[in-house]
Amino acid sequence: MIKVLSVNVGLPKQIVSGEKRVTTGIFKTPISGQVKVNKLNLEGDAQADLSVHGGLNKAVYAYPSEHYIFWKNEFPDMALPWGMFGENLTLDGLLENGAHIGDQFRIGTAVLMVTQPRTPCYKLALKFGREDMIARFLASGRTGFYLAVAEEGEIRAGDAAERVEHGRNQISISTLLRLYYSPEPADAALVRQVLEIDELPSGWRKRFLKRL
Repeated sequence: MIKVLSVNVGLPKQIVSGEKRVTTGIFKTPISGQVKVNKLNLEGDAQADLSVHGGLNKAVYAYPSEHYIFWKNEFPDMALPWGMFGENLTLDGLLENGAHIGDQFRIGTAVLMVTQPRTPCYKLALKFGREDMIARFLASGRTGFYLAVAEEGEIRAGDAAERVEHGRNQISISTLLRLYYSPEPADAALVRQVLEIDELPSGWRKRFLKRL
C-alpha cells in the first residue's frame, strides 16, 4: 500500500548565502489535519521563483520516504526531518521506478497525476550547505517526482494513495532520468516512445527532441 507519511508546506522566505539574500520556498514543515489541494499548490504552500518552480505540472512535489535511509548514511551528522528535500508529500511505498508519467492517484479526496522528475536548482545545495549536493542528488537517481492536480480536494498525513489510472505508455520516472542523463547515445526508439506521452510537460518534450 502507498501511504502519505507527511504533508509539508511552507511559504517563501529569505536566507543569507554569502553576501546575497536569496528567496526560496524549499523550507517545508510537516502539518497535521486536512490540507486543501488547489490546482497550483497546497494551501499554505507557495514557490518563490515561478519561472522555474510551480505551475500546473509542478503543483505538488512528492519524495519517497525510503530514500531518507540512503541520505542519512551519506550525511550521518545531519538532521533529516520529513520535508528536508522540499517535498510536499513524503510517501511510503512508491519509488521512481514505480511512478509512471500519467499515473493518477487518489489521495484523500484529491486526484494527483505524475508528470516529471525533479531537477533541482542551486537552492537545494544552499539548504544542505553542500556545493556538490545537486550532482549527488541527480547521480543517486533519488529525485522524487512532481504531480499535477487532476481533481482538487483535501489530503492529510496517513492517507492512502490509490492508483486509479495507469499512464498509457508506462514510462517511469527512473526511465526518464536514465534516458536523459545517460552519457551513452540515446535509445531512439525509447525516446520516440517518450515523445508519444500526452502528459509529458513541454519542457521535457523539448529536452528529448534535442536528445533524439
